[in-house]
Amino acid sequence: MWFRNARVFRFTKPFEITAEALEEKLQEDAFKPCGPQETSRQGWVSPMGKHSDLLVHSAGGYHLIALRKEEKLLPASVIKELVDEKAEMIEAEQHRKVRRKEKDELKEEVTLEMLPRAFSKNRRCYAYLAPADGVLIVDAGSSKQAEDLASTLRKSLGSLPVRPPAVEQAPAFTFTGWLNESIDLPASIELGTECELKDTSEDGGVVRCKGLDLQGDEIRSHLDAGMQVTKLSVTWDDNLSFVLDEELGIRRLKFGDTLQEKLDDVDADDAAARFDAAFSLMTLELARLIPGLLEALGGEDRSAIVEEG
Repeated sequence: MWFRNARVFRFTKPFEITAEALEEKLQEDAFKPCGPQETSRQGWVSPMGKHSDLLVHSAGGYHLIALRKEEKLLPASVIKELVDEKAEMIEAEQHRKVRRKEKDELKEEVTLEMLPRAFSKNRRCYAYLAPADGVLIVDAGSSKQAEDLASTLRKSLGSLPVRPPAVEQAPAFTFTGWLNESIDLPASIELGTECELKDTSEDGGVVRCKGLDLQGDEIRSHLDAGMQVTKLSVTWDDNLSFVLDEELGIRRLKFGDTLQEKLDDVDADDAAARFDAAFSLMTLELARLIPGLLEALGGEDRSAIVEEG
């Protein structure tokens, strides 16, 4: 149970929920497969798959959940071909032209005919709530996918006061400062060998670099030309490596050997125990990373957050 990405949402006011209360809320929106005439459906499933029927897996005050989305695959080219065939048959039999409105009706008819036989694509998106830490972490490669899960969770709970965290200075400004050495690189961060640079002009281009010394002459020439760093790969505390972007999205997250060795000490034959151990190790590590990373990026802007009191 290692997340491959981490999209962070900050609770804007104190938020508390028990595993039992969360389970009850999610059960009302548990996943049900698509009906014969439905193109998509989503709902909550057990994050432990076949190893548990519960929709919430909790450990150490962290609540893991999973959203499943089913989509029927109907290739547009196949639908168009069948619509064209039907239109040609009508034109040949009735000696008249099939207009656009009628073609749209034929398309709807063909789609309904094909849906019961269409293949399904299923996708799961995992997340965990950390009320004590004041964050929701979503394993999503894009901000849209993360927002979709947060929005669905908000509907299930009735309220979810979260937003992406804000920092005191633009992440791209900090990234650029680290590479041109105008801002000290924190001791906990080691630069990787990948970055993305953008020209700040209206029609500016993008340069993607891989396998380079990020503080070398080649990168420096782009920075001297006014480009800004919008993504870069880093290693955190010798234990986590990832690509960080200007939206504070963490992608291609890899956990170090130390955590893997701890997991290897768990009974390999007990899948549920290994799952629980991996989740606990991951959440503890991310609980260290998130505040440390926000501090390294200039400090978190908490002006819109209601503190306890």
